[in-house]
Amino acid sequence: MAMASLSTGLKTLFFVLCCAMLATLLYTVSIDGLPFRKDLLTPWMVATLIDFYINVVPLAAWVWYKESNCISAILWIILLVCFGSITTSAYIFVQLLKLSPQDSLQDPIYHVLLRHSSKDDIEHKRKHSPVVTARIIFSVLGFLMLGTLVYTLVTDGSPFRKELLTPWMIATLIDFYINVTALSVWVVYKESSWISAVVWIILLICFGSITTCVYIVQQLFCITCQDPLYLVLLNSRIRAEKWYERT
Repeated sequence: MAMASLSTGLKTLFFVLCCAMLATLLYTVSIDGLPFRKDLLTPWMVATLIDFYINVVPLAAWVWYKESNCISAILWIILLVCFGSITTSAYIFVQLLKLSPQDSLQDPIYHVLLRHSSKDDIEHKRKHSPVVTARIIFSVLGFLMLGTLVYTLVTDGSPFRKELLTPWMIATLIDFYINVTALSVWVVYKESSWISAVVWIILLICFGSITTCVYIVQQLFCITCQDPLYLVLLNSRIRAEKWYERT
């Protein structure tokens, strides 16, 4: 019953978030016009967009892994880049709808995270795993965002200024934090302790994609270079049950 309630709760959460972001987008366009204007690209808006799209990278990587068809994966990723958290929420909602009643009762997050072939044959793909490449990529992205943050602070001062809160900045922040919500659900699933999960989520809220990259790199070091990359999606208990018992 608890897992069924979790599945229903997640469906409701991401459906509501999708509708909320869609309403935010339409409202912002109606009161402030389209976002494709040079006057909107203030230093802090640029930094926020970099932060936003670095957080999109792991979501896009997951979508690429989930989709068995390259064309559908590319289409979803294009939508993710263009419409941000509307696509994130819609994609997760669709994946939750695809779960069978049995999957929903067992572990809905596990079944949403993994594609079907990985669940059926989790011990394959030991060779040529891109774990090291992923560690490098997310380390570079983390340092890129840290450099962007420091540079923007030095050149444009504090972000906590009223004049920065334009309608499109507010919409971008809402978009950003809906994606953070999706990542936070994964963090809660991954962490064995509620305290550590809460700490990581607070860091995600405060430091955005810097925390995302640090967390992903840390998790990548929890698996070996020979492991399939998708094992990083799972928590340690599931990895132990589904992977190491077969080695």
